[in-house]
Amino acid sequence: MDTQQAIAPSRAPSAGVVHINIRLTDGYSIISNRLSQHRGMSLLAIGLGTHIQSLPAGSRIGVKALAAIFPESEARIAAALRELEHHGFLRRTRERIRGGRVATRTESYNHPEAAARRAGAASVATPAPAPAPASAPAPASAATPAPAPVPAPVPEPPVREAEPAPAPVPAPALAPGHVPAAEYVPVSRLVPVPTAPKPPPPPLPVPRRPSAPLSDEAARLLAGLRASAPLFVLSEADVERLTPGVAAWLERGMRPDAVRAALTDDPPMPLRHPAKLVRHRLIALLPPPLPTAVPVVPLQDCDACERVFRSPVPGCCGECREVRAYAAEPWLLGA
Repeated sequence: MDTQQAIAPSRAPSAGVVHINIRLTDGYSIISNRLSQHRGMSLLAIGLGTHIQSLPAGSRIGVKALAAIFPESEARIAAALRELEHHGFLRRTRERIRGGRVATRTESYNHPEAAARRAGAASVATPAPAPAPASAPAPASAATPAPAPVPAPVPEPPVREAEPAPAPVPAPALAPGHVPAAEYVPVSRLVPVPTAPKPPPPPLPVPRRPSAPLSDEAARLLAGLRASAPLFVLSEADVERLTPGVAAWLERGMRPDAVRAALTDDPPMPLRHPAKLVRHRLIALLPPPLPTAVPVVPLQDCDACERVFRSPVPGCCGECREVRAYAAEPWLLGA
């Protein structure tokens, strides 16, 4: 009996695109990633360049011919063609043909940089044609001088316009900080090695004026968290270690119910370390201290003149105190 073998499922990425590729034998084109993943061109220009690369030689790719096929307007197609020409993937030149007409010659490049380097190398390597050597004259007879030969009429060569030299591929205009697709190198993130020293954790808050009643109330609150939130079961050592942080919250005017809700509300699931979560929330969610109240000096009635003045203790106002102080020497009051 044959043994059936289980085929392990392919490990597909958990997020992002998943390619379902089928091997093609006809009806496909090879497109360079320099075009399909170019970072400096629009998607319309990339799609139009891909379509041009897939066409056979001699196909018409004028603006009107493309607008008759695709739903984009002539203005958008013309802008995409100019974009391809600006980045070197397309080159359009005008040539004079027979009959005095002018035709547009279009060249599509799948690798503009390599094409420019090849054109430059070809222009340097082609030597100039050497001049033809002059034919030696035939020796003349001593008796009868030979008549001078009549040169045969040489037909004038047809006038042919010199083909323009291939223009250098212009460098694409890129935004500041942009890297072209051909030179794009992914930068690895700076991840610290596992043996690198970790920074110390932030300290737990402590009350400014610790007291025994405040610490007892904080310890009771921590020990009773499991009554309202069963997931927050703290050990005795955890309660003793976290008590100063809860005491700092209570000192800042937080009610015990508000502290309990802030520490236990919406925990992550599953909750593996409740003490660590409580410590993190005590540090990260620490409320600011209450503003210090400005003491208000009470109003008092003067015992001598019954006028109202502000003083922490009852007595006489400032004017009556001066009169009493200079009662023996009244002339000094007006000095």
